Amino acid sequence: MHAIPRKVFVIAGAATAALTLTAVALAVGRATAPQNTSLPSISGAARDGSTLVASRGGWAHAPTAYTYQWQRCDSSGGGCLPIAGGATGTRYTVTSADVGQRLKVAVTATNSAGSGSATSRPTDVVKATGTAPVDTSPPTISGTFKEDSTLTVDHGGWSGSPAPSYTYQWQRCDATGGGCVDLTGASATTYKAVTADVGNTLRVKVTAANSNGSTLATTTETPLIAPAKATSGGKAISITQVSLPNRLTIDNLHFTPNPLRSRGAFVARFHVSDTRGFSIQGALVYAIGLPYSWTTNASEATTDITGWASITMHPTSSMPLNRGGALVLFVRARKPGDDLLAGVSTRRLVQVGIRP
Repeated sequence: MHAIPRKVFVIAGAATAALTLTAVALAVGRATAPQNTSLPSISGAARDGSTLVASRGGWAHAPTAYTYQWQRCDSSGGGCLPIAGGATGTRYTVTSADVGQRLKVAVTATNSAGSGSATSRPTDVVKATGTAPVDTSPPTISGTFKEDSTLTVDHGGWSGSPAPSYTYQWQRCDATGGGCVDLTGASATTYKAVTADVGNTLRVKVTAANSNGSTLATTTETPLIAPAKATSGGKAISITQVSLPNRLTIDNLHFTPNPLRSRGAFVARFHVSDTRGFSIQGALVYAIGLPYSWTTNASEATTDITGWASITMHPTSSMPLNRGGALVLFVRARKPGDDLLAGVSTRRLVQVGIRP
């Protein structure tokens, strides 16, 4: 057998190496970015607080890495936007912001040739977890119901899951609890009664809300807001708005003339308020001199819209005209229909000087 020249083997080795390099080059030229063969999917309950898990789906061309981006869509599954705050893992915990929306996940697969993306179908509409707030005991207002006093509202008792948050709106109502209007800027748990509230009532609208809905409850109206201090002028409230434990008071009086210088008729004026400080319209006022023989009987008079009643008194010849003397008057104020000495009535002894 003849030996093959060594030079031939060298040539053959070089040719093989050249062919190998050519094959590698062709293979690199034919490399393809990943392509999706089955859509990504989402498992888990579409409900507030639950955890959803993304499956990347099927991919061709050997992806070497995957990334995820969760999306929030409208209730029909459109208008999808990436969820901010790091929603880029295979798991996503549903929040209250997702309630009423649908969710998707976009998966991007990458290899040396590039990347490909695919998006899952949307979840069902995300449902809230728990129940909407339900009022179990009504909200209440506490404090002193008087001008310049600070009142406080308690939101009352509520059920609902998750636990609700509360907002407040104070309202001013008329003396009968009607005609209620919102008070601008009065949305805290406390409110300081102002002059405009005097003679009116207040109430608060309390709204409890959670991810499942909101519910409104309203306090009962407060008693009438009283003035900061008793007054003998200004608009009065009706006697019908005075009831126990409040009582009438005779807090001011005026005589014309004063002092008395004869047995001629004189006018006695009396102002009636109640223990809250309101001037009272419609109270019946009665006065008679003591001893009884010193004046004639006079009819009851009714207090006017400022709380004043006027009674003309007629002294008799029995009233002595002594310098330094005085005529004592028994005065009573009462609510029509009440017993003369009961109910919210009040009595007082007053006097006017005699200076002949």
